Amino acid sequence: MSKISPMAIIEDGAVIGKDVEIGAYCFISSLSTIGDGTKIEQGSCIYGKTTIGKNNHIFSHAVIGSAPQDLKFAGEDVELIIGDNNKIREFTLFNPGTKGGGGKTIIGSHNLFMGYVHIGHDVIVGNNCILANAATLAGHVEMGDYAVIGGMTPIHQFVHIGEYAMVAGASALAQDVPPFCMAEGNRATLRGLNLTGLRRHLEREDIDELKSAYRDLFEAGKPLKEIANELLEKTTNRHVQSLCNFALETKRGIPYERKH
Repeated sequence: MSKISPMAIIEDGAVIGKDVEIGAYCFISSLSTIGDGTKIEQGSCIYGKTTIGKNNHIFSHAVIGSAPQDLKFAGEDVELIIGDNNKIREFTLFNPGTKGGGGKTIIGSHNLFMGYVHIGHDVIVGNNCILANAATLAGHVEMGDYAVIGGMTPIHQFVHIGEYAMVAGASALAQDVPPFCMAEGNRATLRGLNLTGLRRHLEREDIDELKSAYRDLFEAGKPLKEIANELLEKTTNRHVQSLCNFALETKRGIPYERKH
């Protein structure tokens, strides 16, 4: 049975699932869909065409689905899609997509968004990610599964962050971070593999192969794409393949120190 405060404002047309909790002074738009078991705490606002999955916990004063902060936005039909089992903390701001980015912002499942996190328009976030306090994703950013962004870190628009990557707190990232890697600094550069994260999820053999591939790609002083292609020809490890393919497909470049 849903628990909805009589002081919440829920527009006609909103779809509310089973066992949903909505606190006082919340606003739920007519185009919203709230999945079973989701809890929305007092003062939070769900705007526009926003679909929220099951068992999410949205803490107080979050603003979810308000118009994208893009001067080109002219009221088009856009949406925000959020998966299941996410924790969205206080004063977070999530924007929907824009016409120029496909019209959708898409958030996966089992993510933690700490206080004051901003998710810009047309962003794609995978599953099991952590964004610490005041991390900021500009428009069109993509994050793979299990990625971690430290607090007070802005991410430039169109940046791609691979799976299991980590960007340290108080960094400023303007280029792509490959999967399994760690970046730090302003502007952020690669500092090695995200070994702490990898040890939690990967086998030792996989980590050893990634270490070798990282040295070849980013520390040997040879052309990056040439080495990536060479590694792809001889490796059967899917994680190394993922790392090499990312290096070949990057559009904003990878921030690492070139050695001569």
